[in-house]
Amino acid sequence: MRYGFWLPVFGGWLRNIDDEQMPATWDYVRDLTVRAEDLGYDLTLIAELNLNDIKGPESDSLDAWSTAAALAAVTKKLELMVAVRPTFHNPALLAKQAANIDRISNGRLTLNVVSSWWKDEALKYGIPFDEHDERYARTSEWLDVLNNCWSQQHTTFSGKFYNVDDNILSPKPYPQRTYSKAPSLTTNHSPLTTRPTLYAGGESETAKNLIAAKCDTYLMHGDDPTTIASKIADMKQRRAKHPELPPLIFGVTGYCIVRDSESEANSEVERITAQPDPTQSPAGFANFQQWVTGSQLEKKISLRDYSVSNRGLQSGLIGTPEQVKQRLADFEGAGCSLVLLQSSPQHEEMARFSAQVMQRS
Repeated sequence: MRYGFWLPVFGGWLRNIDDEQMPATWDYVRDLTVRAEDLGYDLTLIAELNLNDIKGPESDSLDAWSTAAALAAVTKKLELMVAVRPTFHNPALLAKQAANIDRISNGRLTLNVVSSWWKDEALKYGIPFDEHDERYARTSEWLDVLNNCWSQQHTTFSGKFYNVDDNILSPKPYPQRTYSKAPSLTTNHSPLTTRPTLYAGGESETAKNLIAAKCDTYLMHGDDPTTIASKIADMKQRRAKHPELPPLIFGVTGYCIVRDSESEANSEVERITAQPDPTQSPAGFANFQQWVTGSQLEKKISLRDYSVSNRGLQSGLIGTPEQVKQRLADFEGAGCSLVLLQSSPQHEEMARFSAQVMQRS
Protein backbone atom coordinates (compact mmCIF):
# COMPACT_ATOMS: atom_id res chain seq x y z
CA MET A 1 0.00 0.00 0.00
CA ARG A 2 1.20 3.49 -0.87
CA TYR A 3 0.29 6.21 1.61
CA GLY A 4 -0.65 9.66 0.39
CA PHE A 5 -2.11 12.76 2.00
CA TRP A 6 -4.17 15.65 0.79
CA LEU A 7 -2.27 18.91 1.07
CA PRO A 8 -4.41 21.29 3.19
CA VAL A 9 -4.59 24.09 0.62
CA PHE A 10 -7.97 25.10 2.09
CA GLY A 11 -6.89 25.25 5.74
CA GLY A 12 -8.54 21.95 6.63
CA TRP A 13 -11.15 19.34 5.69
CA LEU A 14 -13.97 20.00 8.18
CA ARG A 15 -16.82 22.27 7.18
CA ASN A 16 -18.18 22.82 10.68
CA ILE A 17 -14.87 23.53 12.46
CA ASP A 18 -13.70 27.09 11.84
CA ASP A 19 -10.04 26.83 12.88
CA GLU A 20 -8.29 23.48 12.46
CA GLN A 21 -4.84 24.88 13.34
CA MET A 22 -3.60 24.24 9.79
CA PRO A 23 -3.55 27.63 8.01
CA ALA A 24 -3.67 27.88 4.23
CA THR A 25 -0.16 29.31 4.02
CA TRP A 26 3.02 28.37 2.16
CA ASP A 27 4.94 28.03 5.42
CA TYR A 28 2.48 25.47 6.80
CA VAL A 29 2.25 23.27 3.69
CA ARG A 30 6.01 23.42 3.06
CA ASP A 31 6.84 22.27 6.58
CA LEU A 32 4.13 19.60 6.48
CA THR A 33 5.32 18.19 3.15
CA VAL A 34 9.00 18.09 4.07
CA ARG A 35 8.10 16.36 7.34
CA ALA A 36 5.87 13.89 5.49
CA GLU A 37 8.85 12.64 3.49
CA ASP A 38 10.66 11.88 6.73
CA LEU A 39 7.59 10.10 8.11
CA GLY A 40 7.44 7.73 5.13
CA TYR A 41 4.54 9.10 3.08
CA ASP A 42 4.71 8.44 -0.65
CA LEU A 43 2.72 11.28 -2.21
CA THR A 44 0.64 14.36 -1.72
CA LEU A 45 -2.47 15.42 -3.65
CA ILE A 46 -2.61 19.16 -4.29
CA ALA A 47 -6.21 20.13 -5.04
CA GLU A 48 -6.97 22.85 -7.58
CA LEU A 49 -9.80 25.21 -6.67
CA ASN A 50 -9.55 28.97 -6.95
CA LEU A 51 -12.20 29.40 -4.26
CA ASN A 52 -12.21 27.68 -0.88
CA ASP A 53 -14.56 24.70 -1.07
CA ILE A 54 -14.22 23.76 2.62
CA LYS A 55 -14.19 26.98 4.64
CA GLY A 56 -16.25 29.11 2.28
CA PRO A 57 -15.42 31.14 -0.85
CA GLU A 58 -14.20 34.17 1.12
CA SER A 59 -11.52 32.16 2.93
CA ASP A 60 -7.91 31.75 1.81
CA SER A 61 -6.92 28.93 -0.53
CA LEU A 62 -3.55 28.20 -2.13
CA ASP A 63 -2.98 27.99 -5.88
CA ALA A 64 -2.18 24.40 -6.81
CA TRP A 65 0.37 24.98 -9.59
CA SER A 66 2.66 27.54 -8.01
CA THR A 67 2.52 25.54 -4.77
CA ALA A 68 3.50 22.36 -6.62
CA ALA A 69 6.42 24.09 -8.32
CA ALA A 70 7.68 25.39 -4.98
CA LEU A 71 7.32 21.95 -3.36
CA ALA A 72 9.20 20.35 -6.25
CA ALA A 73 12.24 22.40 -5.26
CA VAL A 74 12.18 21.52 -1.52
CA THR A 75 11.32 17.79 -1.65
CA LYS A 76 13.32 14.81 -2.93
CA LYS A 77 11.20 11.67 -3.24
CA LEU A 78 7.55 12.56 -2.69
CA GLU A 79 5.13 12.21 -5.61
CA LEU A 80 3.46 15.57 -6.32
CA MET A 81 -0.02 14.83 -7.66
CA VAL A 82 -1.60 18.07 -8.83
CA ALA A 83 -5.30 18.26 -9.56
CA VAL A 84 -5.95 19.93 -12.89
CA ARG A 85 -9.25 21.00 -14.43
CA PRO A 86 -9.23 21.07 -18.22
CA THR A 87 -11.79 23.88 -18.35
CA PHE A 88 -9.29 26.22 -16.69
CA HIS A 89 -6.20 25.34 -18.77
CA ASN A 90 -5.25 25.34 -22.44
CA PRO A 91 -3.82 21.80 -22.85
CA ALA A 92 -0.71 22.75 -24.83
CA LEU A 93 0.22 25.49 -22.37
CA LEU A 94 -0.46 23.16 -19.44
CA ALA A 95 1.72 20.50 -21.08
CA LYS A 96 4.57 23.03 -21.15
CA GLN A 97 4.02 24.14 -17.55
CA ALA A 98 3.73 20.58 -16.24
CA ALA A 99 6.83 19.40 -18.14
CA ASN A 100 8.83 22.19 -16.55
CA ILE A 101 7.68 21.33 -13.02
CA ASP A 102 8.35 17.68 -13.76
CA ARG A 103 11.92 18.62 -14.68
CA ILE A 104 12.32 20.65 -11.48
CA SER A 105 11.21 17.61 -9.46
CA ASN A 106 13.26 15.10 -11.51
CA GLY A 107 10.22 13.08 -12.55
CA ARG A 108 7.89 13.35 -9.55
CA LEU A 109 4.95 15.30 -10.99
CA THR A 110 1.67 13.48 -11.69
CA LEU A 111 -1.78 14.81 -12.60
CA ASN A 112 -5.23 14.20 -11.16
CA VAL A 113 -7.58 15.19 -13.99
CA VAL A 114 -10.81 16.68 -12.60
CA SER A 115 -13.63 17.62 -14.96
CA SER A 116 -14.97 20.23 -12.54
CA TRP A 117 -18.40 20.76 -10.95
CA TRP A 118 -18.53 24.22 -9.30
CA LYS A 119 -20.37 26.58 -11.62
CA ASP A 120 -20.07 29.66 -9.39
CA GLU A 121 -16.30 29.34 -9.23
CA ALA A 122 -15.98 29.13 -12.99
CA LEU A 123 -18.12 32.20 -13.56
CA LYS A 124 -16.28 34.23 -10.92
CA TYR A 125 -13.04 33.58 -12.79
CA GLY A 126 -14.46 34.26 -16.24
CA ILE A 127 -14.43 30.61 -17.35
CA PRO A 128 -17.37 29.20 -19.36
CA PHE A 129 -19.11 26.39 -17.50
CA ASP A 130 -19.97 23.33 -19.59
CA GLU A 131 -22.69 20.92 -18.55
CA HIS A 132 -21.64 17.47 -17.36
CA ASP A 133 -21.20 15.48 -20.58
CA GLU A 134 -19.73 18.50 -22.40
CA ARG A 135 -17.10 18.79 -19.66
CA TYR A 136 -16.05 15.20 -20.25
CA ALA A 137 -16.02 15.66 -24.01
CA ARG A 138 -13.69 18.58 -23.45
CA THR A 139 -11.54 16.50 -21.09
CA SER A 140 -11.21 13.76 -23.72
CA GLU A 141 -9.83 16.20 -26.29
CA TRP A 142 -7.69 17.89 -23.65
CA LEU A 143 -6.02 14.58 -22.76
CA ASP A 144 -5.28 13.87 -26.41
CA VAL A 145 -3.56 17.22 -26.88
CA LEU A 146 -1.65 16.88 -23.61
CA ASN A 147 -0.32 13.41 -24.43
CA ASN A 148 0.57 14.36 -28.00
CA CYS A 149 2.49 17.45 -26.90
CA TRP A 150 4.41 15.42 -24.33
CA SER A 151 5.26 12.54 -26.66
CA GLN A 152 6.12 14.20 -29.97
CA GLN A 153 7.06 17.42 -31.70
CA HIS A 154 4.98 19.21 -34.35
CA THR A 155 1.64 18.21 -32.81
CA THR A 156 -1.39 19.36 -34.76
CA PHE A 157 -4.89 18.81 -33.41
CA SER A 158 -8.29 19.94 -34.64
CA GLY A 159 -11.33 19.32 -32.45
CA LYS A 160 -14.53 20.83 -31.11
CA PHE A 161 -12.82 22.46 -28.14
CA TYR A 162 -9.13 22.77 -29.06
CA ASN A 163 -7.08 23.54 -32.13
CA VAL A 164 -3.28 23.29 -32.08
CA ASP A 165 -1.08 23.94 -35.10
CA ASP A 166 2.43 22.45 -35.26
CA ASN A 167 3.15 22.58 -31.53
CA ILE A 168 6.76 22.37 -30.37
CA LEU A 169 7.38 21.58 -26.70
CA SER A 170 10.90 21.38 -25.28
CA PRO A 171 11.97 20.09 -22.89
CA LYS A 172 9.65 17.14 -22.63
CA PRO A 173 8.75 15.72 -19.18
CA TYR A 174 11.51 13.96 -17.27
CA PRO A 175 12.12 10.57 -18.94
CA GLN A 176 11.16 8.41 -15.96
CA ARG A 177 9.05 8.42 -12.80
CA THR A 178 11.32 8.71 -9.77
CA TYR A 179 8.87 9.17 -6.91
CA SER A 180 8.54 6.84 -3.93
CA LYS A 181 7.33 3.33 -4.89
CA ALA A 182 6.49 4.38 -8.45
CA PRO A 183 4.39 1.61 -10.06
CA SER A 184 5.30 0.00 -13.33
CA LEU A 185 3.06 1.17 -16.18
CA THR A 186 3.82 -0.79 -19.31
CA THR A 187 1.68 -1.16 -22.40
CA ASN A 188 2.01 -3.93 -24.96
CA HIS A 189 4.37 -1.62 -26.81
CA SER A 190 6.25 0.63 -24.40
CA PRO A 191 6.39 1.95 -20.81
CA LEU A 192 4.32 5.00 -19.84
CA THR A 193 6.91 6.21 -17.37
CA THR A 194 8.16 8.92 -19.73
CA ARG A 195 5.21 11.17 -18.89
CA PRO A 196 3.41 12.13 -15.68
CA THR A 197 1.00 9.46 -14.47
CA LEU A 198 -2.65 10.40 -15.11
CA TYR A 199 -5.12 9.91 -12.27
CA ALA A 200 -8.87 10.62 -12.38
CA GLY A 201 -12.07 9.94 -10.48
CA GLY A 202 -15.75 10.08 -11.34
CA GLU A 203 -18.94 8.10 -10.86
CA SER A 204 -20.99 8.82 -13.96
CA GLU A 205 -20.97 6.43 -16.91
CA THR A 206 -19.32 9.09 -19.02
CA ALA A 207 -16.54 9.61 -16.50
CA LYS A 208 -15.82 5.92 -15.96
CA ASN A 209 -15.64 5.16 -19.67
CA LEU A 210 -13.27 8.06 -20.29
CA ILE A 211 -10.99 7.09 -17.39
CA ALA A 212 -10.87 3.47 -18.55
CA ALA A 213 -9.83 4.62 -22.02
CA LYS A 214 -7.34 7.41 -21.31
CA CYS A 215 -6.01 7.42 -17.72
CA ASP A 216 -3.68 5.27 -15.62
CA THR A 217 -5.29 5.29 -12.18
CA TYR A 218 -8.87 5.40 -10.90
CA LEU A 219 -9.39 7.35 -7.66
CA MET A 220 -12.50 6.79 -5.55
CA HIS A 221 -14.29 8.79 -2.87
CA GLY A 222 -14.64 7.21 0.54
CA ASP A 223 -16.62 3.94 0.64
CA ASP A 224 -16.47 0.59 2.41
CA PRO A 225 -14.13 -2.11 1.03
CA THR A 226 -16.98 -4.23 -0.37
CA THR A 227 -18.31 -1.30 -2.40
CA ILE A 228 -14.79 -0.42 -3.50
CA ALA A 229 -14.20 -4.01 -4.66
CA SER A 230 -17.34 -3.82 -6.79
CA LYS A 231 -16.22 -0.54 -8.36
CA ILE A 232 -12.80 -1.98 -9.12
CA ALA A 233 -14.31 -5.04 -10.79
CA ASP A 234 -16.47 -2.77 -12.95
CA MET A 235 -13.52 -0.58 -13.97
CA LYS A 236 -11.40 -3.62 -14.81
CA GLN A 237 -14.11 -4.73 -17.24
CA ARG A 238 -14.15 -1.30 -18.86
CA ARG A 239 -10.35 -1.29 -19.10
CA ALA A 240 -10.37 -4.71 -20.74
CA LYS A 241 -11.94 -3.04 -23.79
CA HIS A 242 -8.55 -1.34 -24.29
CA PRO A 243 -6.06 -4.23 -24.39
CA GLU A 244 -3.29 -1.96 -25.62
CA LEU A 245 -3.20 -0.26 -22.19
CA PRO A 246 -1.73 -1.56 -18.91
CA PRO A 247 -4.06 -2.50 -16.02
CA LEU A 248 -5.55 0.40 -14.09
CA ILE A 249 -4.19 1.25 -10.65
CA PHE A 250 -6.77 1.94 -7.93
CA GLY A 251 -6.81 4.35 -5.01
CA VAL A 252 -9.32 5.39 -2.35
CA THR A 253 -9.76 8.48 -0.19
CA GLY A 254 -10.29 8.27 3.56
CA TYR A 255 -10.49 10.57 6.57
CA CYS A 256 -8.39 8.93 9.27
CA ILE A 257 -8.88 9.00 13.04
CA VAL A 258 -6.49 6.80 15.04
CA ARG A 259 -6.95 6.68 18.83
CA ASP A 260 -5.98 4.40 21.69
CA SER A 261 -9.57 3.21 22.07
CA GLU A 262 -12.58 2.86 19.80
CA SER A 263 -14.64 5.10 22.07
CA GLU A 264 -12.09 7.91 21.78
CA ALA A 265 -12.18 7.64 18.00
CA ASN A 266 -15.99 7.70 17.94
CA SER A 267 -16.03 10.76 20.18
CA GLU A 268 -13.85 12.56 17.65
CA VAL A 269 -16.27 11.58 14.87
CA GLU A 270 -19.14 13.12 16.81
CA ARG A 271 -17.17 16.31 17.37
CA ILE A 272 -16.33 16.86 13.71
CA THR A 273 -19.77 15.96 12.35
CA ALA A 274 -21.95 17.85 14.86
CA GLN A 275 -24.43 19.76 12.72
CA PRO A 276 -24.57 23.53 13.16
CA ASP A 277 -27.68 25.60 13.71
CA PRO A 278 -29.37 25.67 10.26
CA THR A 279 -29.83 29.43 10.58
CA GLN A 280 -26.08 29.89 11.16
CA SER A 281 -24.65 27.26 8.82
CA PRO A 282 -20.91 27.68 8.13
CA ALA A 283 -19.98 29.02 4.71
CA GLY A 284 -18.50 25.68 3.64
CA PHE A 285 -21.99 24.14 3.41
CA ALA A 286 -23.25 26.76 0.96
CA ASN A 287 -22.20 24.88 -2.19
CA PHE A 288 -23.61 21.49 -1.11
CA GLN A 289 -26.32 21.41 -3.79
CA GLN A 290 -23.93 22.50 -6.57
CA TRP A 291 -21.55 19.68 -5.63
CA VAL A 292 -24.32 17.07 -5.59
CA THR A 293 -25.97 18.17 -8.84
CA GLY A 294 -22.71 18.86 -10.65
CA SER A 295 -21.01 15.55 -9.85
CA GLN A 296 -23.58 12.85 -10.77
CA LEU A 297 -22.74 10.75 -7.69
CA GLU A 298 -23.62 7.06 -7.46
CA LYS A 299 -25.11 7.47 -3.98
CA LYS A 300 -26.82 10.25 -2.09
CA ILE A 301 -24.93 11.84 0.75
CA SER A 302 -26.21 13.69 3.79
CA LEU A 303 -25.08 17.00 5.24
CA ARG A 304 -23.39 14.95 7.99
CA ASP A 305 -21.33 13.14 5.34
CA TYR A 306 -20.59 16.48 3.71
CA SER A 307 -19.16 17.80 6.98
CA VAL A 308 -15.96 15.98 6.05
CA SER A 309 -14.45 16.38 2.58
CA ASN A 310 -14.78 13.71 -0.13
CA ARG A 311 -17.02 11.29 1.82
CA GLY A 312 -13.91 10.51 3.85
CA LEU A 313 -15.64 9.02 6.88
CA GLN A 314 -17.31 6.33 4.77
CA SER A 315 -13.95 4.61 4.29
CA GLY A 316 -14.05 3.64 7.96
CA LEU A 317 -10.43 4.42 8.79
CA ILE A 318 -11.49 5.12 12.34
CA GLY A 319 -10.54 3.32 15.56
CA THR A 320 -7.50 1.81 17.21
CA PRO A 321 -4.27 1.28 15.25
CA GLU A 322 -5.13 -2.40 14.87
CA GLN A 323 -8.62 -1.65 13.55
CA VAL A 324 -7.31 0.89 11.05
CA LYS A 325 -4.59 -1.49 9.85
CA GLN A 326 -7.20 -4.19 9.29
CA ARG A 327 -9.37 -1.78 7.32
CA LEU A 328 -6.40 -0.88 5.14
CA ALA A 329 -5.73 -4.57 4.59
CA ASP A 330 -9.36 -4.94 3.49
CA PHE A 331 -8.90 -2.16 0.94
CA GLU A 332 -5.73 -3.79 -0.31
CA GLY A 333 -7.61 -7.06 -0.64
CA ALA A 334 -10.27 -5.25 -2.65
CA GLY A 335 -7.62 -4.15 -5.15
CA CYS A 336 -6.43 -0.75 -3.89
CA SER A 337 -2.73 0.01 -3.84
CA LEU A 338 -3.05 3.65 -2.77
CA VAL A 339 -4.87 5.45 0.05
CA LEU A 340 -5.16 9.25 0.10
CA LEU A 341 -5.60 10.40 3.67
CA GLN A 342 -7.17 13.45 5.22
CA SER A 343 -6.85 14.26 8.92
CA SER A 344 -6.97 17.24 11.26
CA PRO A 345 -4.79 18.84 12.47
CA GLN A 346 -2.41 17.27 9.99
CA HIS A 347 1.00 17.71 11.60
CA GLU A 348 -0.10 15.81 14.70
CA GLU A 349 -2.40 13.26 13.05
CA MET A 350 -0.04 12.36 10.21
CA ALA A 351 2.78 11.74 12.70
CA ARG A 352 0.45 9.54 14.77
CA PHE A 353 -0.68 7.56 11.72
CA SER A 354 2.90 7.04 10.58
CA ALA A 355 4.06 5.80 14.00
CA GLN A 356 1.05 3.67 14.90
CA VAL A 357 -0.12 2.35 11.52
CA MET A 358 2.46 2.72 8.75
CA GLN A 359 5.55 1.78 10.77
CA ARG A 360 3.87 -1.20 12.43
CA SER A 361 2.40 -2.74 9.29
